[in-house]
Amino acid sequence: MKKIAVINDLSGFGRCSLTAALPVISAMGHEACPLPTAVLSNQTGYDSFFCDDFTDNMESFKKEWKKLTTSFDGIFTGFIANERQIGFILDFIDGFSASNTLTLVDPVAGDGGSLYASYDKAMCEKICSLVKKADIITPNLTELCILSGGDYTALRKMDTQELLKAIHELSSSLTGKKLKTVITTGVPITRGEKEYLASCVLWDGGFNTVTAPKIGGSFSGTGDLFASVIISAALSGVDPLSAVIKAMDFISKSIESTVAHPYDRNDGIDFQKFLKIL
Repeated sequence: MKKIAVINDLSGFGRCSLTAALPVISAMGHEACPLPTAVLSNQTGYDSFFCDDFTDNMESFKKEWKKLTTSFDGIFTGFIANERQIGFILDFIDGFSASNTLTLVDPVAGDGGSLYASYDKAMCEKICSLVKKADIITPNLTELCILSGGDYTALRKMDTQELLKAIHELSSSLTGKKLKTVITTGVPITRGEKEYLASCVLWDGGFNTVTAPKIGGSFSGTGDLFASVIISAALSGVDPLSAVIKAMDFISKSIESTVAHPYDRNDGIDFQKFLKIL
């Protein structure tokens, strides 16, 4: 059983971050080792929440883990609370990686063309440094632009063919000696009168687009679920394109179940009943 260090926040309500990642990774046959970046009563989409920044405790985790293990098979990063944590994670990757360790960075920096409240220019510069340490990254369209210098407003005005070409070019600009796989998630496209969400996959096999019908609105935790499937599948030897197809099928089925009943998007999606398909 392979061990994955999962560096993300822990939210009591919202079915996101660690509470989404841990069951998926476990269902796919790996051991998830959580390292919280923050502990929240509920995720930040709700009207009110309590948040305990975990920065000062992360070093204690690292010291204790050094006594137990020398490396992880996978390292997976999600929500990062501040600039100090990025520096910690950069050191963590160096200290706990073996020659075959797989690192996935989900650069949780913004959405809808805007940065999240916790991000500023300095944080964006740091996250670019972190991305260079990754083998796989899973940005949304906003985060792809933040990392690559792309123009989000211009992209949203493009037709589907132009948009996919631009995503291919922006993704390619990020790859390097280590980073080989860029998966851009939640890309809105239209075919006729129908709306879809696409994941654009740049990998060794080329550039592919996987689509699913758009159902409902946005939901808490889908990015965490998606990235958890990707790193778990990759550690099992599954290629990136096949992993994306699996992740999107899992999430689509979960969303279909969610929207069949009254729901609050902050509560996340009904993924638990579909863990068996992973």
